[in-house]
Amino acid sequence: MRQANLFMMSAAMLLAACGGTKDAGKTDQVLIEKSNIKIEGKRMTPEALWAMGRIGGFTVSPDGKKIAYTVAYYSVPENKSNREVFVMNADGSDNQQITRTPYQENEVTWIKGGTKLAFLSNDNGSSQLYEMNPDGSERKQLTNYDGDIEGYSISPDGKKLLFISQVKTKESTADKYPDLPKTTGIIVTDLMYKHWDEWVTTAPHPFIADFDGNGISNVVDILEGEPYESPMKPWGGIEQLAWNTTSDKVAYTCRKKTGLEYAISTNSDIYVYNLNTKETKNITEENKGYDTNPQYSPDGKYIAWQSMERDGYEADLNRLFIMNLETGEKRFISKAFESNVDAFVWGADAKTIYFTGVWHGESQIYALNLANDSVKAITSGMYDYEGVALFGDKLIAKRHSMSMGDEIYAVALDGLATQLTQENKLIYDQLEMGKVEGRWMKTTDGKQMLTWVIYPPQFDPNKKYPTLLFCEGGPQSPVSQFWSYRWNFQIMAANDYIIVAPNRRGLPGFGVEWNEQISGDYGGQCMKDYFTAIDEIAKESYVDKDRLGCVGASFGGFSVYWLAGHHDKRFKAFIAHDGIFNMEMQYLETEEKWFANWDMGGAYWERQNPVAQRTFANSPHIPVNPQEQDTCGCGKKGCLEQYASATGIVRIAEKLRKENGNTALPAGCTAKQVFDYAKEGDELAMQAVEELGRYLGLALASCACVLNPEGIVIGGGVSRAGKILLDVTEKNFQTYVFKPCRNVKFSLAELGNDAGIYGAAAMVN
Repeated sequence: MRQANLFMMSAAMLLAACGGTKDAGKTDQVLIEKSNIKIEGKRMTPEALWAMGRIGGFTVSPDGKKIAYTVAYYSVPENKSNREVFVMNADGSDNQQITRTPYQENEVTWIKGGTKLAFLSNDNGSSQLYEMNPDGSERKQLTNYDGDIEGYSISPDGKKLLFISQVKTKESTADKYPDLPKTTGIIVTDLMYKHWDEWVTTAPHPFIADFDGNGISNVVDILEGEPYESPMKPWGGIEQLAWNTTSDKVAYTCRKKTGLEYAISTNSDIYVYNLNTKETKNITEENKGYDTNPQYSPDGKYIAWQSMERDGYEADLNRLFIMNLETGEKRFISKAFESNVDAFVWGADAKTIYFTGVWHGESQIYALNLANDSVKAITSGMYDYEGVALFGDKLIAKRHSMSMGDEIYAVALDGLATQLTQENKLIYDQLEMGKVEGRWMKTTDGKQMLTWVIYPPQFDPNKKYPTLLFCEGGPQSPVSQFWSYRWNFQIMAANDYIIVAPNRRGLPGFGVEWNEQISGDYGGQCMKDYFTAIDEIAKESYVDKDRLGCVGASFGGFSVYWLAGHHDKRFKAFIAHDGIFNMEMQYLETEEKWFANWDMGGAYWERQNPVAQRTFANSPHIPVNPQEQDTCGCGKKGCLEQYASATGIVRIAEKLRKENGNTALPAGCTAKQVFDYAKEGDELAMQAVEELGRYLGLALASCACVLNPEGIVIGGGVSRAGKILLDVTEKNFQTYVFKPCRNVKFSLAELGNDAGIYGAAAMVN
């Protein structure tokens, strides 16, 4: 749930994606090499997709004559990859693979005047810095640091090494209980206890060391004793730190917050650490949103960085700022570009900044003239460029599209692009890709929406094709000309589907207003935009209107769920991955509370907050009673939430009273009275408890079929009913549950309705 720039990933993430360092140093590892796959029928297949080499980072030699880069090769049987280093001439000729190991070679950089290549590798048990000749010979380990080096940068004078490594910030269970050395439990004492799939027990810190070309010494932790992250989790890498031109200062990105503040705020800053005085200065304190990715100008007079204005809004406009280091003057220089500035690089003369950014469904390279802050597009076409860098009098970048994965291109300043790598030519030559076209469609509120349409190979307009609506995630990530190894449009097209991928409301590249028209309104105009896309394409004679489906992940998964309940019989199939299926649980479970507070408008218990209440009114509830006539707070009827509470059991009892008043249960009764009278044998009260147990048992059976739990604990006010409710719930559960999931232990929460209070108190203490 974030708008993340994934152009530069830290070595930590690369290592994690490839199995980390746990297998490092083993000589029996399988060498994963480039595939020689043979493809039948010229159609994209999963096997073809996974056989493709994936180009990583690249670096240009100081004299501009050589380019080094990395490629990852994957093995499905081994369920892992390894990354190798390649070197080629500036024109793409004489391309040579210079490493061939089962380990991971990452973050390759030219050093020592271009005579050597530095890189990270895990071949001795941890990620360390190595060097080798440009032909791969004389491989030599340069560091033996006690911990993984996850990213690095050598100072301009070549005498210092800036690197990233993890420091322990939280006690583990084994630390706290030394007599239990094998325990793996996590002690949660703070709100921000996890970053996506990673438990927060450490923090990355920037370290500076003396570097003599052969090793490091005098290692200093810039954030020693501080619990903060630099770079920031979970996506940050070495791009969040930068040397100045005189090698005596380091700028770094950091969000110096802990606890609740950390969980609700995106307010990071750019700090400058002085190696001589050991002093640190915050240069962006006045800005309350994200400040990230500093870069010093080549003449040393300025520093540039990316900046978001508003605290808590991670999809805010990502602006480019510069600061005059002599006067302290700061300037928002990318006003002319009403979209996000992604990767950027200073021009050699410090008068121009080149950057990539999405506009109208394409990520192009732009030139920003610092004399007047004007912005000019350098590239064009149905492509996405990323990772721009200087390349003599040209630029260099990776480029991909919906029809081709990443390759490296040289880009002249007049926009002429020359492909330098041919990593997957063998595979592409065996494939026929489906045609991709952009269509502008009129939305229900009279706006124009760009929609990508991908056709099957050998498309025949006289035939009819099943058609898929693609729902983008994020929710604020662009539907640009992306190439995905998960949601690959060409695989879908190869199976004779037409794919419709709209740039619905809430996506960048169409102005700030368009991007922001989703926060607090997940079920609003963005969903109408989806209907516009599928309805417009369905007008075509070649679209089989009886075979429409929709697919998506993350917010796209939520979109699929929402569309399933509102599609008015448009769709016949739904595929959702990793989507929100209950808004209340999303709010309670997300670790990035700033996201939920901004995009949902607040917490579901904020009854006077109209934005939050609109959000949670669209929360999918579990239906348990199709005969219900009264409406739930979510707008549907017969939801579990209408019954499974103290007020719910009272409501059931009062309804039964109106139908059959033969009861000793007093009018205006409480939930406790309902259960007490049921225990004494009152027929109507017993009927009310039975009805509640039926709804609870049905809902829990549905959940158990997905979760297959070992036990179910019933808490809250209804838990005071005791064994009478437990028995009837378990009985109905066994009636409805899938047979393999029946072995479940039912229990009552011992803290009852006070559990939330105890939990809140524990958080405070």
